[in-house]
Amino acid sequence: MSSERPPTIDPVAAARWHAAAPAASPWLHEEVARRMEDRLQWIREAPASWCHWDAVRGGLKAHALVSARYPKVRCQVYESAPQRESTAQQVLARPWWNPARWAAASMQFGQPADASVQMLWANMALHTAADPQALISQWHRALGVDGYLMFSCLGPDTLRELHAVYAALGWPPAGHAFTDMHDWGDMLVHAGFAEPVMDMERITLTFATPERLLQELRELGCNLHPQRFGALRGRHWRARLYEALADRLADPAQGGQLALTFEIIYGHAFKPAPRVRVSESSAVSLQDMRAMLRQGGNENTSHKP
Repeated sequence: MSSERPPTIDPVAAARWHAAAPAASPWLHEEVARRMEDRLQWIREAPASWCHWDAVRGGLKAHALVSARYPKVRCQVYESAPQRESTAQQVLARPWWNPARWAAASMQFGQPADASVQMLWANMALHTAADPQALISQWHRALGVDGYLMFSCLGPDTLRELHAVYAALGWPPAGHAFTDMHDWGDMLVHAGFAEPVMDMERITLTFATPERLLQELRELGCNLHPQRFGALRGRHWRARLYEALADRLADPAQGGQLALTFEIIYGHAFKPAPRVRVSESSAVSLQDMRAMLRQGGNENTSHKP
């Protein structure tokens, strides 16, 4: 890991995309969230409460899956982009007259208080963060002791075919570089998480035409590389891009359709009880002191992945 911030993400461009991203869950996000939800079967105990971080982009259908798995568990929904909070409330909040409102666990909206949830669910959000270490630290603060993080993001092999096309044509990078899963593990430990478990898989998506391929990419994100082409492209360039994609990305194994690789990284880690280095003078926050006292009174408690 060369630095705590991915070196190829433009913070201004990242902030603009985060604010302007469509208030919809892309198909790939929903599919990744579905696969991540299936991994919850390995968690032995249901959390007492959970937070869905950026649910609108992360997967609204997947939210229903997690809620169905934990129907009696309180949920906190937080949209870090304020303009998508109304969408989250419109889709997820049950009206007062709906009987399901009284049968299910309560749902709240807004940023979770420190140490207020036992599971934080963040799907496909980390790879576009301009300062991922700061975002991971936010997640760590929201979790209580023995709470755990479930997240996913894109990995370095994502869009390798598209990057090869741009390089062959001598164009600036097609997108910013994505962080390796081992570096994510290092960041988790740096933020105070313990026992990070990282996993990876590759998903190949196929498209009938270059136009459909680029439409899908625009829904997923945008180029945040500082050295991206900084002006508008013309019709001639677009026609050349369509031709290059049709020529270089056609995969005979996929019936001639255009194929793109997406590397998906899954991460899981838990928040241990705080440890204080003993010195002649040590300062401990009230919250950490309470957590350590609770831990000391229950020495047999262990995290159950």
